[in-house]
Amino acid sequence: MSNTVNSTLYTIQDSPKAQGFRFPAEWEKQEALWLSWPHKEASWPGKLESIFEPYARFIQLVAEDQYVRINVADEAMKTFALSHIKLAGAKLEHISFHFNPTNDAWCRDHGPAFLINEDTGEKAIVDWGYNAWGGKYPPFDLDDVVPTRIAEEFKLKLFTPPIVMEGGSVEFNGKGTVLTTTACLLNENRNPQLTREQIENYLKDFYGQEQVLWLADGIIGDDTDGHIDDITRFVSEDTVLTVIEEDPNDDNYAILQENLEILKSFRLLDGRPLQIIELPMPKPVIFEDQQLPASYANFYIANKVVVVPIFQDANDERALEIIQSCFPDRKVIGINSVDIIWGLGSFHCLSQQEPSI
Repeated sequence: MSNTVNSTLYTIQDSPKAQGFRFPAEWEKQEALWLSWPHKEASWPGKLESIFEPYARFIQLVAEDQYVRINVADEAMKTFALSHIKLAGAKLEHISFHFNPTNDAWCRDHGPAFLINEDTGEKAIVDWGYNAWGGKYPPFDLDDVVPTRIAEEFKLKLFTPPIVMEGGSVEFNGKGTVLTTTACLLNENRNPQLTREQIENYLKDFYGQEQVLWLADGIIGDDTDGHIDDITRFVSEDTVLTVIEEDPNDDNYAILQENLEILKSFRLLDGRPLQIIELPMPKPVIFEDQQLPASYANFYIANKVVVVPIFQDANDERALEIIQSCFPDRKVIGINSVDIIWGLGSFHCLSQQEPSI
């Protein structure tokens, strides 16, 4: 496509930011939820069949008020997906399928990063490089080209910066601030050729941001090397929810206390400190001797609902109440994620929002 920016020597003038584009906060008005239908047995060994019911429930809840666009490999996968979506009672007129074959289901990381330009009324897509979290789960060639395929289908402007970046590693307040972790973005398995300053410049120029704030490490069991969407989420311009482990003997305790102290030191562009709301962790979810990255922070904010993973845990209701207090204009709904989390991610990891313009 002629409007692609694809050079290691891109000029600032070519960047989305210079052209007036930005990545909106998740709570801003959405046109659609994007998903890639789960099909990889190796991601949920022995449990793939059991995730379709909660996954379809997720679709049903979001589709009440907005479009849900689902990547599938072929007609057979579409038919299979549709059977589960019908069982969930989803509004079929809000569901569409797009023939973009994928290696896996984690659309937050391989899906399109949508930008908007309020001045021109344009929408654009950034297609970051994707390497399955540092080459952990090859092949990933199909996933890597999904954003470009979608940009071509919808005839949207496309930007292709020559670095690896995953949607789950970044969190936005909609007013120029992006939150991330050093554990992920400075990991040598992503962009070892880049300095921290260079990575910050890519984040600012291609997401249309002004400020990058860095937390430290992610939770135990997270195979993404510390994605932000399992630990700390913006719920408004100046407020974050951050998970806290209350048991000092738990391995997550020190990790999350360190992040909490770092959060307290942050200042927004206008000098204000962050408002910090603590969110409990569930008790460790163990399966086949492996601790899974179960976190209430991996919720998805849709137009009318917030869908939260829950884990048949004593803290489920408390977590839902805390999240509900942050979204008085939306209904917060928990969906059992005990089987889904065996794939090492939940609803936010599985999804990517498309904003309205």
